[in-house]
Amino acid sequence: MRLGVLDLGSNTVHLLLVDAHSGAAPVPASKLKMPLRLSEHLNDDGEIGTPAIDALIDFVARGQRLAEDKGATEVMAFATSAIREARNGDHVLARVRAETGLDIEVLSGVDEARMTFLAVRRWFGWSSDRILAFDIGGGSLELASGTDEEPDVAVSVPLGAGRLTRDYLVGDPPSPESVREARRHARASIAEVAGRLRRVGEPRLAVATSKTFRQLARIAGAAPSSEGVHVRRVLRLDDVRELVPRLAGMTATQRSRIPGVSEGRSEQMVAGAVVAEAAMELLDVDELVICPWALREGIILRRMDGLPR
Repeated sequence: MRLGVLDLGSNTVHLLLVDAHSGAAPVPASKLKMPLRLSEHLNDDGEIGTPAIDALIDFVARGQRLAEDKGATEVMAFATSAIREARNGDHVLARVRAETGLDIEVLSGVDEARMTFLAVRRWFGWSSDRILAFDIGGGSLELASGTDEEPDVAVSVPLGAGRLTRDYLVGDPPSPESVREARRHARASIAEVAGRLRRVGEPRLAVATSKTFRQLARIAGAAPSSEGVHVRRVLRLDDVRELVPRLAGMTATQRSRIPGVSEGRSEQMVAGAVVAEAAMELLDVDELVICPWALREGIILRRMDGLPR
């Protein structure tokens, strides 16, 4: 059967259609995405503005038409931190439901971490033993550790690349003082949860998902996406330490010219590197292996588990 998952993320709204069969990996069939960056459309009252809501509804309607045209029998829709934390999040969801008929599930940060961990576990398999998974989104950082498909510990920290950029980084390029403040805030926030992750045991494999980590790895020399999902890609702590000052010394336009960095994410790359460096250092990780599956795949895999064999 063909399934769809509609991800209303803090940076990008994304529809992924896959061919799904019980006992097999989901095979991508089609996709549609738009860099709406909902987390950047909050007004002073913490509400998502009307233009952004209108654009979101238009995308959902286009996604529904594409899913229908491509033969999808089911579309699962979910939202993450931008809508979860917006003061008018319920209003946004109500408008989407009224104008498209689609019900959207709002995931908690912990559920984000759990579903992402499931995708990571399925990709790397049981031989990986304990996995520690990192995921930097636009609004939050998810961390999870475990030996099974359900992590022993799953946490969400409000340290997304978009949020940290908006709240701490001043100027283009950002001032050294603001980078220092962002670094201090990131480390203090991660330190609050690091003990919970360390107590459950040392990981055999440390894994990173999300576009932020993929782009950092690409800047550091990892293979481009054109070489396929099965090429091993890593991000080393030594490389991240070099990337923080390098990226912080460039304007967003200059960063967008680096191979592998999308124009829509160039403003957030400094914050992404700051969070990655802090998380890796505080959790004693020298190298992260990049996983091509993440939250969307986790949602699909959980749904596939319920299909008849």
